[in-house]
Amino acid sequence: MSAKRARPLKAPDKLVFLLSFVPYLLEQQVVDVDEAAAHFGIGAEEIRDAVRLIATSGLPGATGTYQPNDLFDIDWDSFEDDDVIVIVHHVAIDDAPRLSAREASALIAGLQYLSALPENAGSASLAALMQKLTAGASAAPSRLAVAESEADASLARIREAVAGGRQLEFDYRNALGVGGRRRVDPLRILSQDADWYLQAYCHTREDVRNFRVDRMSDLVVSEVPIDEHPEREVPDTLFQTSESDFDVVVDVAPEALPLLADYLADSTTVEVDGRLRVTLRLAHVHGLKRLVAGLPGLVTVVGPPEARAAVAGWAEAGLAGYSDAEDPARSDDPPR
Repeated sequence: MSAKRARPLKAPDKLVFLLSFVPYLLEQQVVDVDEAAAHFGIGAEEIRDAVRLIATSGLPGATGTYQPNDLFDIDWDSFEDDDVIVIVHHVAIDDAPRLSAREASALIAGLQYLSALPENAGSASLAALMQKLTAGASAAPSRLAVAESEADASLARIREAVAGGRQLEFDYRNALGVGGRRRVDPLRILSQDADWYLQAYCHTREDVRNFRVDRMSDLVVSEVPIDEHPEREVPDTLFQTSESDFDVVVDVAPEALPLLADYLADSTTVEVDGRLRVTLRLAHVHGLKRLVAGLPGLVTVVGPPEARAAVAGWAEAGLAGYSDAEDPARSDDPPR
């Protein structure tokens, strides 16, 4: 039985449909009208009208006129006798830009990583997408394997605790380098850029806290169910402001400003020597160091003085480590 639609497609919808319909037919190679109608959720007669329209479409040749090979062509016998669509000649489609082998490899590697996550195990859609990327690349993509990191293993354990509603225990070292054992009620997992975070009720702090997954170790999923915390409101965003936050004025390259959107104290920007001067709100100076290191040459700390001094001292300490390794005069071994 063919699919039915209460109202016909409007003009904008028809264009979107046709742009999807031709690649669909080329991929399927042979498809009957009812199957195509069910796939797109429209009536069988609309599919037949679209096929007739495609058969009158093409790309004019060098003379500006249409020759037989400049138009789409279908197997009319199959279409009229059996209601089956077969495109026997198509134009222009092969001229569409394709991904390079390197681009396809990068995307496939990302999909492999997603496929390895517990919630995507055995995902047919991800597998099909990887096959399409491989087939559609301009050359054969390089074979890549994405190795599981320690953070990936931790994420699997955390997801197990969240899904089972059980408490989680782990060793945690915060941004200040202070470590300790934590027992938490896991609430949800969030990501920020390349980092993963667990949002959980911490029984040590007796409040909702964010824990960076790569700073967690020795994770144990407890048999104890999580407690109910109706009086605790789980924030919608990963980071929230507090009274202990401080403001830092920085000059940032315009192209890097979107990367700092989560830290902006307000929308005020002033252009200074080709850069944008903005104010960031951060929880501690250690976060500022990490932010500057992640955008080398794109962010300059303007104030306050203690923030400049902290970042400068941190950078000088890092540079001194390279100097000790490279300067023979500073080595305990005699020169040769």
